[in-house]
Amino acid sequence: MKTDFNWDDTRIFLAIARAGTLSGAAEALDMGIATISRRLDRLEQSLAIPLFSRHQSGYRLTDDGEALLERAEALEYAGLTFGETAKLQGNVAGLVRLATSDNLATHVILPSLTRLLNRYPDLRLELHSGVQSVNLHRRDADLAIRMVKPDAGNLTLKRLGTVGFGVYGAKKYLEDLGSLPLDEAQYVTWTDAHQHLPAARWVTRKLRGRPCRLEANTLVAQVSAVAAGLGLGVLPHFMARENGLHCVTADIGADQALWLVMHSDLAGSRRVRAIADHLIAVFDEQKDKLALP
Repeated sequence: MKTDFNWDDTRIFLAIARAGTLSGAAEALDMGIATISRRLDRLEQSLAIPLFSRHQSGYRLTDDGEALLERAEALEYAGLTFGETAKLQGNVAGLVRLATSDNLATHVILPSLTRLLNRYPDLRLELHSGVQSVNLHRRDADLAIRMVKPDAGNLTLKRLGTVGFGVYGAKKYLEDLGSLPLDEAQYVTWTDAHQHLPAARWVTRKLRGRPCRLEANTLVAQVSAVAAGLGLGVLPHFMARENGLHCVTADIGADQALWLVMHSDLAGSRRVRAIADHLIAVFDEQKDKLALP
């Protein structure tokens, strides 16, 4: 390093990497653009390497910058953990970001939160629900509940249980189907982006090259489509049951494990631990509902 390295300048590096522009980084950090630019220059001089290439459309990480990104995020987490420990030693308070699917949020998590938040009135929860996985390393969320086990990264994992899947249909559709084999039925399934899921692979095998009647990128939409009589669907038992659908085949080998995932550096945070412990207890209470037809 040519000059003394300022640890705090890693915040500038991360903000620009995430925003892609000086103005975006300035807004995220509530600083002036000139200050952001000056501190980036200072950081690059102290490291003696260019971290970004400048373009009209914004700032892009160089190969050296890309190589340092994970280390900078580790510094960020270490700083956050240090600050939390100092500020929250005697209580559970602050914001926790949880990422999960819409169906788990709606049917399992949200109904359970009253007792948690009543116990910790200074605790706040920000819920991100959807199909796409978030990046815990980039602090998109503090915790995530996933049906795909992460295989890399500085993460702490806890298995919460299993979501059972079966083949379901609406009563009227099944009556119309009669004695036809499942291979000849119409199906509702996932869109192309989610064909890696066990449920989607099972439907693909059944269709044997036939086109699918309807594809959707959420389970909620698939349940609605099956309930409307558009075809059969491979659905979670608990969602199909609550919508009055009839089970055709209960065990097709498409069950998925549920994983609670957090960045290891946050495992000691009181606020994150409070949410994690609550979720572990809730999913233990609901394990039969989620797994069994």
